[in-house]
Amino acid sequence: MRAGNYFVGAAFALLAGGMAHSAVAQDIKIGEINSYSLLPAFTEPYRKGWQLAVEEINGAGGINGKKLVVVSKDDGGKPADAQTAANELVSSEGVAMLAGTFLSNIGLAVSDFANQKKVFFLAAEPLTDAITWSKGNKYTFRLRPSNYMQAAMLVEAASKLPAKRWATIAPNYEYGQSAVAVFKKLMSEKRPDIQWVDEQWPPQGKIDAGPVVQAVAAANPEAILNVTFGADLVKLVREGNTRGLFKGREVVSFLTGEPEYLDPLKDETPEGWIVTGYPWYSIKTPEHDAFLKAYQAKYNDYPRLGSIVGYQTIKSAAAILAKAGSTDPEKLIAAAEGLTTGSPFGEITFRKIDHQSTLGAFVGKTALKDGKGVMVDSSYKKGADYLPSDAEVEKLRPKD
Repeated sequence: MRAGNYFVGAAFALLAGGMAHSAVAQDIKIGEINSYSLLPAFTEPYRKGWQLAVEEINGAGGINGKKLVVVSKDDGGKPADAQTAANELVSSEGVAMLAGTFLSNIGLAVSDFANQKKVFFLAAEPLTDAITWSKGNKYTFRLRPSNYMQAAMLVEAASKLPAKRWATIAPNYEYGQSAVAVFKKLMSEKRPDIQWVDEQWPPQGKIDAGPVVQAVAAANPEAILNVTFGADLVKLVREGNTRGLFKGREVVSFLTGEPEYLDPLKDETPEGWIVTGYPWYSIKTPEHDAFLKAYQAKYNDYPRLGSIVGYQTIKSAAAILAKAGSTDPEKLIAAAEGLTTGSPFGEITFRKIDHQSTLGAFVGKTALKDGKGVMVDSSYKKGADYLPSDAEVEKLRPKD
């Protein structure tokens, strides 16, 4: 009798284990990688954004009836660690796709891994043009507006300034180099009379602001392009304000209007800079209102741009998976190419030609309000309006 009970119990245990495994097999996993420990000002709101998206997706029935699970890893700001994380997510976790990354060099490293291993990758934040053009591949798609797109938006305003002598300050790695190169190219095309009188290339995250400010001041530019962000931006602004670098000079600045970079400046925020950013407090559309209400209800906090990026990355991934009806990489690619989906900024499309989304950005000016930096006179620029023609893209992107 005892032996019979044992075998019945063992059979039940195997059955229960099989049922549990079957339930887990019904989940769809996305492997998410980001520089959480290196860049918390952006990545913590970003994580909150994607967690809200997962909650909403599963609350609405998941993806074709299957639960969405995000398995997240920290790359520590190191490309090699990001590739190791990607490998673990694919080989050990069995994820259907990879998503995320922040720094451009890390995005390129994961994109290269995705191409080699034939895994779908949705890059969230990396802005380098190489990810969809010179080093683009069939397995990689990108959500955020690229350096080219943001430069084109800024040049639209910057080219109207009277300034002819320009200096640039940018972090010395893929993102900074790419941003400066494309801004100079587009600006010089619109304004052949411009002179580029100085370039400063501080190491990312390690700016020595005193010598940088001194060198730029010595070149006596009439305008400055800034590409620094995070702690480097705070140091640059503080030193620049102290030494009067920005007085009487126009400044055009990538990303500075994003709350995660504007907020730490507090009452030191320089006024009148032309910036890209996210004025969440002045966007009045039904799509953004719905996102803002849900985000504030869940977190009792206001969103940063990272929140939008994290949220939309997972919403876009879910839309691709739902349309594909499969986790096969080739079917995911076919579903993503030309996919149109909603976002807090309105409808966006992932272009077939280069896998770039048409998510746009806000352009405005910095101002001080109640001792805090804000964006004023801002307007939303649709990404599709700031991309080169298909013929140009074909020259920039290698054939698959």
